[in-house]
Amino acid sequence: MSLSELDQIRSFADPERAAGQAAYHKVAREYLGIPNPVLNDLTKTWRKELDVPGRIDLARALWDTDIHEARVAAAKLLTQARIRPDDDVWALLTSWLPDFDAWAIADHACMAMQKRLIADPSRLDDVEAWTQSQHMWTKRAAMVATLPWTKQNHPKPEELVARDRILGWAAGYVPDHDWFIQKSIAWWLRELSKHDAPRVRDFLDAHGEGMKPFARREAGKYLEKNLKDQEAG
Repeated sequence: MSLSELDQIRSFADPERAAGQAAYHKVAREYLGIPNPVLNDLTKTWRKELDVPGRIDLARALWDTDIHEARVAAAKLLTQARIRPDDDVWALLTSWLPDFDAWAIADHACMAMQKRLIADPSRLDDVEAWTQSQHMWTKRAAMVATLPWTKQNHPKPEELVARDRILGWAAGYVPDHDWFIQKSIAWWLRELSKHDAPRVRDFLDAHGEGMKPFARREAGKYLEKNLKDQEAG
């Protein structure tokens, strides 16, 4: 297929910024130095112009270039709450898991996955398999893609079941001291603490000693702040 969309992306290239990105991300691929707001505008236009099969084809082609901004754009093309039908979108997103090798691209793809998991929570069964992967980025994606389950103030019973299920995955990750895995546990707990502090306290009481110190501190960041606010009040 034609990749005129890639030409549109390249038209915004900034070589000086690209050099900084390459040094920052430390993964050997082409960087164009294009900020996210530009990619947001481009992909918003493409979403309006293309049907779902067209978006899937374009996302696949952009991803296969292995250009940083093209992969980010591929994920953004598929980041939308309402996509019908979406089975092929989910299949494409999950096919990218073995390619994850840097946090920025992985996180953008996980944001698209979040929307598809919300649309069909039964896909958590697929995600559970990721927790046993030997590929660190796939394992990490299980936590990042499920962040929506940290956000409900008044979760439904099935949402509480999912929340506890994911916390079980996090507990299983505790002995893995890879920095990104520990960070993913801390990120999930930190976000959950804004809405369900008792569960986070229980988790840290049970598993906190096994976490890396930086992860334990980050996980409890808002718990400590709330305690200080209460003492000050």
